[in-house]
Amino acid sequence: MNLRRDVFQAIADPTRRAILLLLASQSLTAGAIAANFDTARPTVSKHLQILTECELLKQEQTGREIHYHINATNMKEIADFIEPFRQMWEERFNKLENIMKNYKPKK
Repeated sequence: MNLRRDVFQAIADPTRRAILLLLASQSLTAGAIAANFDTARPTVSKHLQILTECELLKQEQTGREIHYHINATNMKEIADFIEPFRQMWEERFNKLENIMKNYKPKK
């Protein structure tokens, strides 16, 4: 079995990003997740498998049901990667804002 451990490859797919957004506030079963998409349930299950293999999701079994929820620890890897870019753009927007505040149109 070829395990997908690269979180960035996992979040490259828009459906997987949508699943992560869906699970950001609550844990859900595979069926409840699949109900939010216009794709076949096995397709959603494959997406869940990939997200679980790269440890962005955790599974918790309650009786016969498996609930999926975000693994916040591994989501931090993504946040840490994005943070320098966020800071860079924030600095650029702040500079632009200062330029615009000091802008005086020619008369």
